[in-house]
Amino acid sequence: MGRGYGHAQGHGRGVNDREKEKTVGDATRLVQAGRRKEWTQGIVNPPVWRASTILYDSIAEMRERNRDTHHKLYYGRRGTPTQWSLADALTEMEPGAEGTLLYPSGVAAVTTALLAVLRPGDELLMVDSAYEPTRAFCNGLLKTFGITTVYYDPLIGTGISDLITDQTRAIFMESPGSLTFEVQDVPAICAVAKARGVVTLLDNTWATPLLFPAIEKGVDLSILACTKYIVGHSDAMLGSVTANAAWWPKLRHITHALGQHVGPDDAYLASRGLRTLDVRLARHQESALAIAEWLRTRDEVARVLHPAFADCPGNDIFQRDFRGASGLFAFILKGGDDAARTALIDGLDLFGIGFSWGGYESLVIPADPEKLRSAVKWEAEGPLVRLQIGLEDADDLIADLAAGLDRFRAARG
Repeated sequence: MGRGYGHAQGHGRGVNDREKEKTVGDATRLVQAGRRKEWTQGIVNPPVWRASTILYDSIAEMRERNRDTHHKLYYGRRGTPTQWSLADALTEMEPGAEGTLLYPSGVAAVTTALLAVLRPGDELLMVDSAYEPTRAFCNGLLKTFGITTVYYDPLIGTGISDLITDQTRAIFMESPGSLTFEVQDVPAICAVAKARGVVTLLDNTWATPLLFPAIEKGVDLSILACTKYIVGHSDAMLGSVTANAAWWPKLRHITHALGQHVGPDDAYLASRGLRTLDVRLARHQESALAIAEWLRTRDEVARVLHPAFADCPGNDIFQRDFRGASGLFAFILKGGDDAARTALIDGLDLFGIGFSWGGYESLVIPADPEKLRSAVKWEAEGPLVRLQIGLEDADDLIADLAAGLDRFRAARG
């Protein structure tokens, strides 16, 4: 954590930023990014600008603004300094990025990014470990549009070349997978895609640009469910897509055409959460690793699925490419059934049962990956439990899980 890297080539950066081009640490960048003086007016946090109608002094001014609405007050749907500040900050976190656009959820970010690159008759290569709503979009709306989705093994690496056809337009990655945590060789896949003229997209929510700078690694469009680690407090829904120079105009066009917009209050909450991302991720990582290591000692646990562990598929890639780990991982129970797993989960005191992750609170859900796979069969020794490790004391969470595993063992018989 806290490693420095060069300025992102963010769209609309100020002249001073371009002149400085100095390297600063991650934590410094998180504090400073997106805080232009003309937006903050001397206030530490950019104010919440709520607007629909924007008034002009003349018809000439209205027509002039219409030529290019980027970072200009034109109509509320095109944003105000509240949204621009967050988008700029996310761009600055991605070396090599051209710009970022915001969406009302992570799913909205995924679907808009895909619609920006795909047309009827195209083929999409989709990782088999993708987030379930992403898979549902491919099997549903994209299919009705005449777009074919082919699912591939998360560990395929350069072998992706064998799947590319004349119709292949895009490759979608999610690394690690948010249920089974295989780490993909993103740079290798991007190199193959670039050589074949195929666009690459990555759901980078698990790592964020802080732990995996996707654009720098060769990705064309980097997607975040900002609802999770960026917001960090489970009180706002938000998504983002950060694009390189080649794909920024196309992404912006489809985003405006679909009327995608984020409310200023949600953007403000994400900007505030972003400032503490470095320290929160460090705590998530520390506690999650401690709990994952403890789970490996329990007889009730067959396997722990954590990218930082040597036995996790793709760990060599993780060690090479990632700057650290976040707080989401899973474990496989040794035998038992859904009823025994439910006994474990239902009695937990400190883990909430709920979707999403990345907030300050710990969460747990049951998951059944075998229902979501088509390219690679999922096999495990027992049911899967996914944990989001929050900011509570790790020893307290371990004690809660210990009691849960005792319940599981009794229910399993």
